[in-house]
Amino acid sequence: MKTINSVASILTALSVVTHQASAKENVEDIFKNNCASCHGAQLQGAMAGSLLDTQWLTDGSDKALANAIKNGLLDRGMPAFGHTLSEQTIRTLVVYIRETSYNADTAKLKAPTLSKQFKTNRHNVNTREVLSSKGIIWAMDFLPDGSLIYTLRQGELWRVDAKGNRTQIKNTPTVWHRGQGGMLDVLPDPDYEKNGWIYLSYSKKTGQNKAGRDIGITAIVRGKIKNGQWAEQQTLFEAPKHTHKNRGWHFGSRFAIDREYLYFTNGDEGHQDDAQDLTTQNGKVHRIYKDGRIPKDNPFYNKKDSLKTIWTYGNRNPQGLVKHPKTNQIWSTEHGPRGGDELNLISKGVNYGWPKTTFGMNYDGSPITPHTELPGMQLPVHQWTPSIAVAGMNFYTGSQFKHWQGDLFVGSLAKKQLHRIRIKDNQVIEDEIILKGLGRIRDVITAPSGELFITVNDRNSNTSKIVALSAQK
Repeated sequence: MKTINSVASILTALSVVTHQASAKENVEDIFKNNCASCHGAQLQGAMAGSLLDTQWLTDGSDKALANAIKNGLLDRGMPAFGHTLSEQTIRTLVVYIRETSYNADTAKLKAPTLSKQFKTNRHNVNTREVLSSKGIIWAMDFLPDGSLIYTLRQGELWRVDAKGNRTQIKNTPTVWHRGQGGMLDVLPDPDYEKNGWIYLSYSKKTGQNKAGRDIGITAIVRGKIKNGQWAEQQTLFEAPKHTHKNRGWHFGSRFAIDREYLYFTNGDEGHQDDAQDLTTQNGKVHRIYKDGRIPKDNPFYNKKDSLKTIWTYGNRNPQGLVKHPKTNQIWSTEHGPRGGDELNLISKGVNYGWPKTTFGMNYDGSPITPHTELPGMQLPVHQWTPSIAVAGMNFYTGSQFKHWQGDLFVGSLAKKQLHRIRIKDNQVIEDEIILKGLGRIRDVITAPSGELFITVNDRNSNTSKIVALSAQK
């Protein structure tokens, strides 16, 4: 923790009567009852130092911070809380401190004005609006002829030609537009010019549960656009009927293609323990052939009762998935709860921990687990606490931004940010917020022009924009 600057304040801190936290108590109340008298109600500092800066007595890591809360720093006047606060509760306090500090720091960033220039560490960037639309644009990509295709979550697929003319593609699948569900990802086949396939994911209503409430699944299909119509649809994946219980959230639903394999994500559907259960589709990254067949070298293909499509498990709600353009590695971004959004390198058969491990806590501020790591479970390559609500992502492969070649761009919903991530030897060495405040950034792609295209959503007005970022000449 931070330095306490006088003998009087040390004695005061040592005399604090600690509060026994209950399992249901939220983290704000825990901080108020145990920490605010010394560190200030807003963590700004009082008798003890501020928790909003980077001046730490220890190395400033999560582990060191948790240890200070648990065992105290008696020579600095900080009492030990390990006898009154559980390890889970101490973990939530660490998340809360990180969350509040991050919010205070990023609040200083100014949002750019659309159509104006802004500066980043390596480039000056121009913005322009490509198009606007009613509804939530969930995903987008380019076809080889330069036309843009995008999905509207309410259940529509659109195509924009090189002249800017928009056409809605008719006869697309009927979606279950409920909660976080609807028409979701869209991805043209890398061999589109030869085969014409386009892959779609969407939420599909499949019945009702015992309480009479609608339930559904994430469905994976492919089809072709012919004369403005969705045609030749093939169903590639629908989970077994007995597993259907999604009530409208955590559909996951992003694609990546590597050679003949199609990878797709399925969130935990709000049933977090399912992420560790190999008999369900929930909380997994799946791998199939592009035609829907299941590869026999999938890690759980021969495991009794397991879903043969599972590639990884222990994933909460992955809403970003992309193949590295040079290494062919599959990378994913995954929503954490309150804290602990993740960037993961997706590897065969790996358990990514959810919900047994997480860097986050429940939305109400109560603990989930004290563990950020456990044997046999993979740590994220990078994590964001507080949550930025990670969404779509893409490696930059264009020519305009010469200093961004190969960098990963990650959209953020809750924080309305665009992050530039530099990866070296599978480790993140830079995380720059290059854009903040335009809106909820749900997808990002490299355009044929070398520009970066981002989708910007506004939930209050139920409108979206596609915005192009270009390098200043």
